[in-house]
Formats: sequence, structure tokens, C-alpha cells
Amino acid sequence: MNSKHPKALPILFLTEMWERFSYYGMRALLVLYAVKFLGFSDRSAGQLYGAYTGLVYLTPILGGWLSDQFLGLRRSILLGGILMGLGHLSLAFEEIEFFFLGLFLLVLGNGFFKPNMSSLVGSLYENNDSLRDSGYTIFYMGINLGGFFGPIICGTLGEKMDWHYGFGAAGIGMGIGVLVFYFGQKLLPSHIGIKPQKKKEFNPRARQLTQVEWNHIKTILVLSFFSIFFWAAFEQAGSSMNLFADRYVDRSIGEWQIPASLFQSVNPVFILLFAPLFAKMWTSLARRNKEPDKPVKFAFGLLLLSAGFFCLVLGARQIAEEGFAGMHFLLLAYLFNTLGELCLSPVGLSMVSELAPTHLTSLMMGIWFLSNAVAHYLGGVFSGMVSEISLRIFFGVFVVMAVCSAVLLLLIRPILNSWMKEKNPVQNV
Repeated sequence: MNSKHPKALPILFLTEMWERFSYYGMRALLVLYAVKFLGFSDRSAGQLYGAYTGLVYLTPILGGWLSDQFLGLRRSILLGGILMGLGHLSLAFEEIEFFFLGLFLLVLGNGFFKPNMSSLVGSLYENNDSLRDSGYTIFYMGINLGGFFGPIICGTLGEKMDWHYGFGAAGIGMGIGVLVFYFGQKLLPSHIGIKPQKKKEFNPRARQLTQVEWNHIKTILVLSFFSIFFWAAFEQAGSSMNLFADRYVDRSIGEWQIPASLFQSVNPVFILLFAPLFAKMWTSLARRNKEPDKPVKFAFGLLLLSAGFFCLVLGARQIAEEGFAGMHFLLLAYLFNTLGELCLSPVGLSMVSELAPTHLTSLMMGIWFLSNAVAHYLGGVFSGMVSEISLRIFFGVFVVMAVCSAVLLLLIRPILNSWMKEKNPVQNV
């Protein structure tokens, strides 16, 4: 890593990598385990998956607030990591009571860990904004490295040896992450993350929003709404697409059959490959004043997503004709979905931080994550219908939904752009 970056960055990189290793390793097994070991129906497994992933995006709102008010960043991260480690280890036991206890601990622990780790990274650069984006890029690499190795190791252990070995491996990974952070936090500046952040005194005029600020908020709300359609489809990766890979895809390479859960590592690989290219592409287009605006990027993301699910429709047609689908259909679906993610996800976060009124940034970011929670729940519920209707119709619904959303977004684009381009007058607050 660049020597100019803070010494603590590698510690946060490794902590996040191991946490994502455990999260994605467990996620790759969850639906398969529920259906094949616990005997859940596809519908029940989908509802379970939707509830779990939805709550994972809800609890950070509470965890972030508790950290700000009482705990501080470091204690919140350690508490969250310990709770998640215990949750993964709880899943390593066969009894159904331990299964639900494990999910509860994971949801609770994630609420303390997820928002505060990202905030801690930003606090390292409070006096060095020029390296902030680079630091977050390095941190993002840790996320995807964990997302790559987790399904491979946990998925292989779970599917080829014993389900509970896979969950146990996820717990060990989280434990390593906690130890890395506990012993490595001495590299953090002494004033960072110990005490809750001090809040500015309440200013009654801060509640008076200008018309420009209201228009910015409306833009955030509209684009957050459209993101629901994207993430509800994208999150099929851990549910219906996982079952599709397990039941219908020819996963043979010679005499070896690839575990279905390993396909969960495809998205992180594509992220690592294409994220730098997208960053360079946007920068190059911006220099020539040709960079697409945010609604267009969102629409591109939705259209690429529709292309990914169209590949699955083609795979479903092959299943109807030959009884199986080639791996290339699934790999192409992950490729297009990842390209869509790169058009939408970072743009959404940037949009919120850019447009939200200063004193409402946390609230607006919470609304963005709330839209993710709604999308994950709806996506999980819909995934439960994968065995109840034709596969071509099932995946075709996402194609139509994504295309219609993109078209509607492009139709209202002039309004959104007029709202975004408005500048708020300087006020003495």
C-alpha cells in the first residue's frame, strides 16, 4: 500500500476482508442449507433469505446511532464482530434453535459493525482529503477479496464435507477479523474512535430547508425508489440464482463438479476486474465533458441488469429443450449484473453525499440503506416462487421490470437534472 496512507489502513483492510469472508461465505450456503438440510420449501427459504438480508441493511441505522451517542467506533466494531462470530458458530450446530439464534446474532452484530467500520476509515483522512478516495478504493478491494474467498472456502466445506463445517469456517474467519482489529487498533491515532462523536449544538434554523434543498431531497428519494427495483433483482444471486445453479446448471469440469455456492465468488472477481476500468472511464469522459449524468447511469445499470436476466431466460430455454443449462448463461448473468452494479451502486452513494443537506446527510444515507433493506426483503420473497412458475417467466419478470424502470427513469430525467443542478444559496446558519 502507498506509504502515504495511514498506518492503520492495512488493519481496517484486513478486518473488513475477514468480515466479508464470513458474510459472503455464510450467504452462499444459507438458502441451499435451508432447502437441502432443514427441509424448507423454496418459498419459505426465500422469505427467510429476504428477511435476513433486509434486516442486515436496517440494523446499521440503530447501530450507527448507538455508536454516535454512547459506544464510539472502536467498541461498536469489536462488539459487532464478536456478535457475528458467535452467530456464525451458532450456525455450526444442527439444532434449529441454534440456526435462528445464529441469524439473530448476525443481524444484531452487523448493525454495530457495518456503519462504523466505514466511518472509521473516513476518520483516518480527516486531515488528508486528497487521499480519501484512494483509501476507500483500497478498503473496497478488501471487501471484494473477502467476498471472493468466502464462498469458495465456506461453500466447498459446506457442500462437499458438512454444512456445519462451512458455517464454522465463516465463524473462524470473523474471529480472525476481530483479533486483527483488537491487536491492530494501537496503530490508530489515539483520539479516533474511542469516544462518541460530539454533536454540534442544535440550531433551530437548521430545520428550515430551502426549496433547493427540498428538490435535492426529492431527487434522493426518487433515485432510492428506483434502486429498489435494481437490488430486488440483483440479490437473486444468493437465493433463486443459487438454486438455479444447484439444480439446473451443468457444473461439470471433467469429473469434478463445481459446488453451486462457488458461483457466489464470480461477482467479486468481476468487481475487482472492472471497477478500476469504470473509474478510469468516468474520469476520461468527465475530462471531455461527456460523462453521463446520474439518472442515465442509473438507467444504464438497470438495462445491464435486464441483459443479465435475459441470459438466464436463454438458459431456462435450454433447460426446457435439453434438461440443463450451460455454465456460460450463469456467468454472463453475473457479468452483466456486476456491470450494472458498477453503474448504480457507487453513483447512488455519491449522489446522497453530494445532494443531502449537510445536517441531514446521515438521515438521507439511512434512507438509501432503507431502500436496500426493502429491496432485499422483496427480492427474497419473490425468489421463493422460483419453483412455482416457469423459469423463463420467473427470470423474464426481472427483465421486464428492469427495462420498464430504466425507461421511466429516462422519461423523468429532465426533472431530476433540473433539481440536481440547482445551487443552494449561501446562508449564515
